[in-house]
Amino acid sequence: MTTQEKALARTLFKLKVHEGDGDKYENIFTEIMNYEEPDFQQIKPWGPIGDRKNDGYIQSKEIYFQVYAPEDIRNNYPAVITKLETDFAGLKKQWPNVKEFYFVINDKFHGVNPDSEKTLANIVKTHKLTKGGFLTPKDLENKLFKLSDDQIIAVTGFLPDTNSVSNLDFAILTEVIAFIMKLPIVPVVGKIEFPDWDEKIKFNKLSPWTKCYLEIGAQKLGALNQFISNQSFLADSLQEKLSGIYQGLKANPPEDNEQGFSGDFIFWEMVKQCSPKNEAHFESAIITIIAKYFESCDVFEKNPDITV
Repeated sequence: MTTQEKALARTLFKLKVHEGDGDKYENIFTEIMNYEEPDFQQIKPWGPIGDRKNDGYIQSKEIYFQVYAPEDIRNNYPAVITKLETDFAGLKKQWPNVKEFYFVINDKFHGVNPDSEKTLANIVKTHKLTKGGFLTPKDLENKLFKLSDDQIIAVTGFLPDTNSVSNLDFAILTEVIAFIMKLPIVPVVGKIEFPDWDEKIKFNKLSPWTKCYLEIGAQKLGALNQFISNQSFLADSLQEKLSGIYQGLKANPPEDNEQGFSGDFIFWEMVKQCSPKNEAHFESAIITIIAKYFESCDVFEKNPDITV
C-alpha cells in the first residue's frame, strides 16, 4: 500500500470502530486476531452453556480475551468495572489455567477510565497472571497495520482506486441513484452557495487524499449533469437526500484523527451510506454525486470568513 492508501485504510478502520457496538466490534477483533495469531480460537455462545466467559483464546499460550463494546462507554464506566470483575471470575472458574488476560474494549479512541485500569491491574496482581491489560481500538489498529495489504483490506473493506474512480459508468450511476432515492429524506432549508473549493476543503478538515478523490469526481460533473438534465426532479431529490445524510452525520461529529482530518470520517461514511453494496466500482458514481453537492454547499460547510 502507498502512504495515501494506508491513511485512507486507517480512516475506514476508524469508521468501523465507531459503528462497532456489541457483536460488530467482536467480529472486528476476531478477524484481526485470526490473521495475526494462527493459534487464536474464537469462542461463540453455544446453547445453554454460553461461551463460558471466554470470547477467544490462544490455548498454547493460555492467553484469554473478553470483549465489551457498549454503545457509549464514556457514560457507563461503573458497568465496565462490574463486568470486568464478574466476567473474569467466571472465566477463571471455567478456564483455571489463565496466564494472560486481556479485556478487549471499544473506547472509540477516547481512552480508558483510570478506575478500570486499577481494577484490571488488581486482577492481574491478585491472580498472579504473567500479563494483562486492555486492548483498545488503538491496539487493534496497530495489530491490523502490521498485517499484509490483502488482510488489511479484508478488515477495512475495499479502498477506492483513483483509476477506476476516474471512469463514470452510467449503468452503475443509475443503480447508485436508484439506491439513494430510496433513502429517507431529512428536510434541510438553505440556499445554494458556490464556495472557494480549496478553502472549503481546509475548513472542513478534509485530507489531501480525500481532496484528490473529490477533484476526480468534480471532473465528471459535466457527464453527471447531462445524465440528470432530462429529469427535472432528480437533481433536487438527490440534493435533499445527500444533504440529509450529511446533516445526520454532522450532528454527531467525530474527533480529529491523528492527522487532524475529522472531515474524512464524514466523507467516507457518506460514500458508505450511498453505496448499494460494499464494492469498489460503485464509488466513482457516489464520489461524483458528492462532489456535485459539495460544490454547491449542500454537503460540508462554507467557511463563513470567506466571501466569494
